[in-house]
Amino acid sequence: MAHINQTERSRQRAGTSMRRALRREAPNTIGLLVDPDDFAAMRRYRSFTFEDHAVYLREVEGLLRTFAAQGTHTTVALFDPEDYADFCAESGLEPDERTSRTRFVAEVASAGATVAYTGQPIDTLIPLLVSQAVRRATWEYATMLLAGLGDCADCGQDIGRAAFDRASHLLMRLLDTAGPGTHHIVCSMPMENEQLLAVLHTARDTDGTARLGSAEGAEFATVLAVGVALETQGGVVLRTTTPDVPDRVHGWRLNRGSLLPLTAGEVFSAYCTDADTGEPVSPESGVEYCAGFAIGADEPEVHR
Repeated sequence: MAHINQTERSRQRAGTSMRRALRREAPNTIGLLVDPDDFAAMRRYRSFTFEDHAVYLREVEGLLRTFAAQGTHTTVALFDPEDYADFCAESGLEPDERTSRTRFVAEVASAGATVAYTGQPIDTLIPLLVSQAVRRATWEYATMLLAGLGDCADCGQDIGRAAFDRASHLLMRLLDTAGPGTHHIVCSMPMENEQLLAVLHTARDTDGTARLGSAEGAEFATVLAVGVALETQGGVVLRTTTPDVPDRVHGWRLNRGSLLPLTAGEVFSAYCTDADTGEPVSPESGVEYCAGFAIGADEPEVHR
């Protein structure tokens, strides 16, 4: 009997050890309330026991550091109380339950705005998460606009698809012509009630190879495609950084689905003007404001 008990205890210890090993292999996801108003909205649930937003953020940061010290990968997701309430209503869940919040965070992590925790302070992590959420919302809105344009009355081709193909072509031509360096590209498309913005960071090696993330590239092309399809008066600005030389800034305006180069003076004016107030902004030192360069022809046809 003693031998049987000893064997059983050995099995239990082995099982516990394996579960701990598996726990270290499993990633974590944390839903973060970045805004004090969002935090206050969650306090109406009795199961949400935090009372102070600053303390809450401090505790979250401590938890993230603990996971990192254990070698566990953690993803931080933006927790929106309104989206959470809608999720619970649609799923038939009780919102005042911890398990409901867990399920919502898992849902957001699979399809919403997330940032991988790599040791950054919470004050750095929050702007990254908010920026990611804005980017995703912009991309979803632009995608919805393109999807609603329908088919070309003349040829039957999907207008949104054709505009996206043209925008992708313009982006690749821009990168091909920009040359080596690290490129920061901003696309701005004014709409009736808001302005769509897309930002793309990429690098091009001296051998001509462009390092472009597929997600960022698709987001940028989608916003540019909205301007192509709707013929809005948008623009694109490219800033290139290379070692030991001043940064170069080039600009283009979107006109009837084509990117037309701005003059150096127009680039300077656009880059050195506050977009909200219209007031002049001091130019940066070590930056050259250059005319846009010709991107090239042979662009896919736009269907309207």
